[in-house]
Amino acid sequence: MKRIAFLSLALIIALSVVLAGCSKPASKGAAETKGKEKDGQKVLTIARSGDVLGFDVHNHGTTSTESVHVNMFNYLVKKDRDGKFQPDLAVSWENLNPTTWRFKLREGVKFHNGDPFTAADVKYSLERVAKDAKLVEYGNYKQIKEVNIVDDRTVDVITNEAEPVLLSRLSRLGSSMLPSKYIKEKGFDEFLKNPVGTGPYKFSEWIRDDRVTLVKNNDYFGEKGKWDKLVFRSIPEEATRVSELLTGGVDMAVQIPPTDMKRINNLDSTQTLSGPSTRVMMLALRTTSGPTADPRVREAIDLAINKKALISSLFEGDGKETLTPIIPGIFGAKPDLFGKSNYNPERAKQLLKEAGYEKGLTISFTGSVGKSLKDKETSELIAAMLEEVGIKVKLEILESSKFNDKRNAGTTGDMFLVAYSNSMFDAALLYKRLNPDTGYNNPEVTKLLSDAEKNMNPGEREKNYQQVQDILAKERPQIYLLQLGANYGINKRINFTPRIDEITYADEITLK
Repeated sequence: MKRIAFLSLALIIALSVVLAGCSKPASKGAAETKGKEKDGQKVLTIARSGDVLGFDVHNHGTTSTESVHVNMFNYLVKKDRDGKFQPDLAVSWENLNPTTWRFKLREGVKFHNGDPFTAADVKYSLERVAKDAKLVEYGNYKQIKEVNIVDDRTVDVITNEAEPVLLSRLSRLGSSMLPSKYIKEKGFDEFLKNPVGTGPYKFSEWIRDDRVTLVKNNDYFGEKGKWDKLVFRSIPEEATRVSELLTGGVDMAVQIPPTDMKRINNLDSTQTLSGPSTRVMMLALRTTSGPTADPRVREAIDLAINKKALISSLFEGDGKETLTPIIPGIFGAKPDLFGKSNYNPERAKQLLKEAGYEKGLTISFTGSVGKSLKDKETSELIAAMLEEVGIKVKLEILESSKFNDKRNAGTTGDMFLVAYSNSMFDAALLYKRLNPDTGYNNPEVTKLLSDAEKNMNPGEREKNYQQVQDILAKERPQIYLLQLGANYGINKRINFTPRIDEITYADEITLK
């Protein structure tokens, strides 16, 4: 009966994909934002899988929110498509000693409200995220001890210890520059309602769970924006995103299901683009209480999951099994853990018996919809696979923002599904979520990560991270499932090349 239940759910998922292709066309109202020009303006409309989490650049950890923020705010340093550091608000930098980095700031930069950008804004921005433990990005910036103002155009960033990846930290989400004078005068709540940055586009409107609208900043210090208006629409349902693209309601849509790509490519006006990503889908398991505190139960969950079936049935074969979150190409990767799986349902049943659950057990499982490609369907299929070995699942599927709230509050139950990308391109980044997500505390792992974080010797750092991966692959506080690809659908009127970091810079998208 359990196998029948599993096959039935797989059939339901397959039918839902087929029915998604029969969705009703987009409404007339949805299509009103599209077109090469509207009222003489160049408008770019992008369909995303979820809404922004807000405009506190330090208090989120999601690529989708950052894809809006990068068009409004600037970092000190940015990375190009090849991963090389380029000037942004800092025009030059040097490492004076292992704990001191000096940055020379760009002149003539103004925030959207007219305030000049100065060293005081750097000090405020970086010290805020480095000192407030309640902020989501605190763990990635607490390495900064203080920022010393040398003059209005020069700052020294002082770290607690040697900091080998500071430039990487300062070129990713969590490091955007905030307007200190504006926030001091108006308060942070007012900033969140009317955010102000230095970027090529400025805030116009946010209709929660519907859209964010930005307009060109004519006073931008760099090359002026290529678009008069940007519209980021929130459309969690995959079928609706595809329908909006096909009917011209949007110019670009993210997270295109593999099953819809042929349909998009069959139209004269639309096409799909695919690229690799650093995003790895994984399960985070509570290690401090409940049945998943037992490593035998965690191993049984891992062995019960047929990753090949997940990839073939939900992703049309577009995915790669993995036993590590650090994919090849990311610093610290251990290639012999990539491209592998531990599927063994009979051994999973034996482990449950050894753990005292011969008659089965029940776990709570939190999943999301619209947070990553096929997240809802993946959660459902995993739940069915676990049922096959005797693990009953209480599955809760939440919309993206509610899922994030629950994850950050630590109330997701025994296990949750998430897909993390690596915006730092360094193993250091992903392990910041290990303890908050799972409660996992292994002194050996803690020491290895601490040593790697301050080690200026790349070879030694790499070995530290590889040792961590070996330990985690055995102890399984997280169960790594697959590396996801990135699929986009676009109107053929635009030029777009996917980035491996999945960030959407509007000015990298042009009209043909």
